[in-house]
Amino acid sequence: MMNEPLAVLGTPQVGFLALIIIGGLAGWIAGMVLGSRHGIFTNILVGIAGSWVGSKLAEFLNVAVNGSLMHLLMATAGAVVVLLVWRMIDPVRAAR
Repeated sequence: MMNEPLAVLGTPQVGFLALIIIGGLAGWIAGMVLGSRHGIFTNILVGIAGSWVGSKLAEFLNVAVNGSLMHLLMATAGAVVVLLVWRMIDPVRAAR
């Protein structure tokens, strides 16, 4: 695994365009789960941050993340965490 090149945010085998698409979907799904409505740009940013958080969470739990579906699931889980933290920091703007 050490011989694999790392893509954006240290996620192997995920290109920039895939990261944007997965991030946007993950941010949107996390917003729907938590009842938050955000624009596409915010969804992408939350999803990309969630992708990083999700990869660290998977690493901590010793869960293998292979394939686009697993990347989406972990990014969504991370995006939910990001939105929950955002709500704790700024409850008024995060609820929009």
